[in-house]
Amino acid sequence: MEKSQKVTVLGGGSFGTALANIAAGNGYPTVLWMRDQERAAEMSKTGENARYLPGVKLNENLICTSDMEEAVANSDLVLVSVPSKSFGDVVRDAKQYAKPGQFWLSTTKGIDEKGFKLMSDILREELTEQEIGVISGPNLAKEIGQESLAATVVASNSEPVRTLVQDVLSCRYFRVYANVDMYGVELGGALKNIYAIIAGLASALELGENTKAMLITRSLAEMSRFAVFMGANPMTFLGLAGVGDLVVTCSSPLSRNYRVGFALGKGEKLEDTVAALGEVAEGVNTTRLVRDKSRELGVEMPLVEGLYKIIYEHFPIKQVVSQLMLREQNSDVEFVLPRSEAN
Repeated sequence: MEKSQKVTVLGGGSFGTALANIAAGNGYPTVLWMRDQERAAEMSKTGENARYLPGVKLNENLICTSDMEEAVANSDLVLVSVPSKSFGDVVRDAKQYAKPGQFWLSTTKGIDEKGFKLMSDILREELTEQEIGVISGPNLAKEIGQESLAATVVASNSEPVRTLVQDVLSCRYFRVYANVDMYGVELGGALKNIYAIIAGLASALELGENTKAMLITRSLAEMSRFAVFMGANPMTFLGLAGVGDLVVTCSSPLSRNYRVGFALGKGEKLEDTVAALGEVAEGVNTTRLVRDKSRELGVEMPLVEGLYKIIYEHFPIKQVVSQLMLREQNSDVEFVLPRSEAN
């Protein structure tokens, strides 16, 4: 049965396409917008996003377009699913067609370097008459497209936003959980990309399962420490948007950031690896931004510092690993045992 609320997804990448397909399959009139008019026409004709989600049949009711006004003007729910580098430009282009009462959400896991802004910050600045939120979780788009069981988190201060997103995106293979800690959910999605690169490096170097467990656990401690300093709730990182997203991106070759790390560990050049992906690996830029921000705030992030040295200062990987292992040992869970007491 067709629903009354209209849904728009801005961005024809793998995750945007997967979410649009779910919404259309749930009976919501759904439009998928992308810049490339030829690709939009091709997807309408073939019923497939051959570039980003090959082999996945798109719902026959999903409309693909490159016309921003057609996509946004009559929508009730707008999901912005584009890389962080172009997020602000897309929102600014779209807002001329926005209307009061629309709900706008970011699904982008990245940070804008102009003022260290999260995507929700951009939405809040540009869309003053709309309620906003974010979506994040352990969401490998190709698995979702293949209808493997998965879940995500919608975070917003608005209960109507949370409820509508749960209705639009919940289906037999995709669950949507709610949270009010928008900042924590969003930071978890952005920060985990850094540690996925580190996990890929470890796998390429065949460092062993104990090493992987140590890295994931210390990554969780490090990212939650930074996020709490920025104002997030530490409990958020025990959920899907924290440890859930961290585990999947640090374990799966389907993760773009994991693949970047694996290629670096095998001695490939970063530029060649990123070019070969064909999609944005947000963790590369996020590493630089978080490293600079953590230094500015005085937050200790040794894993981020180590990856920064490898990517941007071209330190030998084994030298960085040795430096990390010789660091002063501290508390396991600092929210239980403060670092001052451990020292």
